[in-house]
Amino acid sequence: MTEAVSRPTLEAVAARAGVSRATVSRVVNGGDGVREPLAERVRRAVEELGYVPNQAARSLVTKRHDAVAVVIAEPEARVFADPFFALQLRGISKELTAHDNQLVLLLTEGRADHARVARYLAGGHVDGALVFSLHLDDPLPGLIRRAGVPTVFGGRPDWSDGDGAPGPVYVDSDNRGGARAAVRHLAGLGRTRIAHITGALDQTSAVDRLDGYRDVMGDADPRLVLESDFTAGGGEQAMRELLDRCPDVDAVFAANDLTALGVLRVLRERGLRVPEDVAVIGFDDVLPVAEECDPPLTTVRQDIEEMGRLMARLLLGGRTEDGGVGERPDPAAPGVVLPTTLIRRASA
Repeated sequence: MTEAVSRPTLEAVAARAGVSRATVSRVVNGGDGVREPLAERVRRAVEELGYVPNQAARSLVTKRHDAVAVVIAEPEARVFADPFFALQLRGISKELTAHDNQLVLLLTEGRADHARVARYLAGGHVDGALVFSLHLDDPLPGLIRRAGVPTVFGGRPDWSDGDGAPGPVYVDSDNRGGARAAVRHLAGLGRTRIAHITGALDQTSAVDRLDGYRDVMGDADPRLVLESDFTAGGGEQAMRELLDRCPDVDAVFAANDLTALGVLRVLRERGLRVPEDVAVIGFDDVLPVAEECDPPLTTVRQDIEEMGRLMARLLLGGRTEDGGVGERPDPAAPGVVLPTTLIRRASA
């Protein structure tokens, strides 16, 4: 048997500080109109008693929950296997923590989960949502819009809100420019049969990277482009198919580092040397994947953690004067595109 421990109440804090309950409530909830000497007495009493505000009651007063939903439109197995998501979540978490906000993680295993996520967002549990890894036919944006929740998207959206309304607020990297830099580097090495193994082409990041490849390669042999899914297994499968159809390939630009990892495995399996026979470049610069590849991977770096930070910052930047989140986060800056950098290692 454990003995229940009573929690300090607002009244106990008021008695310790020698002020009214209303004064304590204003200080605890960040309100104005309390002289600094009184506010300091309240803060000291809160610390001495170990008072923790009741979040439900506080939400009724402040009209906010100090919680933000992070919605990842991918199944659990993909999210926890890909270090990209861990980096983005770390950036989001750091920014939310700095503003004393909680992160609520929502994953979608399939279409059946979309309605559940929409109901949760519409239920007034969070102050806003950060949504990423959307697919082109995903109903989530429409469901979230109808839920009326302030939202920032990770990745360039493929839609507009229409009717002259401001476009969706988003944070992305220069996927197309990064892809151009990768392919130009391969061409500069004297490679002429440069292939591209794409990511899932129902995502704008994969489409942009394919467009960057085509910007440099122009009317290259269409057999040199194979669609994959941003996973190491998908990279392996695509690379085997590529070697079967184009055995003279001498360079591969992979849509991300995990895809490149699969490519390197198959090249080693087929007895081909990297970079002597086939040069390989990835995208993301996810550590330790890129550095621990054999050989270490030349790749395009995007600042994934900073993308997460900026998403959270844009959402929190839409706070209203009373501390809540406004109808739309930072409408003056609907899209932020971060630069990318080619990181040269031994694979190309």
